Amino acid sequence: RSLARSLLRFLGFVSWGIAAALAFGGVSVILMYKSYGYLFQDSFLALPGWLAVAAALTLLPTGVLAISISAKGSRYQQGALMYLLLVLLCLQMSSAVLAEFYSIRMASELKSTVDYLVIQYNGMLSQDPGSRAVDAVQRKLQCCGVQNYTDWLNASATSWHLQAEKAHIPESCCKEKYSHCRGDLGHLEQLFQEGCLKKLQDQLHFAVFYVFLCCSVLSVLELLIGVANGILMRHQPFHDLQIL
Repeated sequence: RSLARSLLRFLGFVSWGIAAALAFGGVSVILMYKSYGYLFQDSFLALPGWLAVAAALTLLPTGVLAISISAKGSRYQQGALMYLLLVLLCLQMSSAVLAEFYSIRMASELKSTVDYLVIQYNGMLSQDPGSRAVDAVQRKLQCCGVQNYTDWLNASATSWHLQAEKAHIPESCCKEKYSHCRGDLGHLEQLFQEGCLKKLQDQLHFAVFYVFLCCSVLSVLELLIGVANGILMRHQPFHDLQIL
């Protein structure tokens, strides 16, 4: 019993740390969806993030109950802790499964979406949401084109860059320190040359893998808390509350 109490107290403090890590992962997924929402056609991409945040918030009272039970066991607190662990199990499993599902689905859809936006690009002064999204992504990720900057040469069918005497690429591909850059291909040192697709996919995979990892660690934590609480419940059985 003393070992179970000590373990429960320790796990209660650990659960707060995992709650912070899980909340960070969930918020990262939500912010990524808001930042690049135009590139993701599925409006439910942020759902794994919200589930992760909900699990993190549920972990806070779970940790409080675990520490309280380790100090002075209460039959009602022990039962409530078991119920919270069940809720946590549902939340973290849903978040992990959905995160993995959307990661696989978005990886295939992302390339076609970015390819389409590059082909339909109408220039820096365009009010088209797709063109503005391309410029925003290239500036934020410091990238150019889909695979690399040469993708803009293959998008000549739009004719937006053929109005000048020589071909050029969007100014959003220019590095910030070159204020006079106008996307001239004769000065490649002034341009971002790495493609945007790989950076987008890396960000997506990192955010999803982080949430999935936190959920995996949380499942181990839940198991240990459940075992420690179960040991204490055996020594303090529910006589009048058998249903718990």
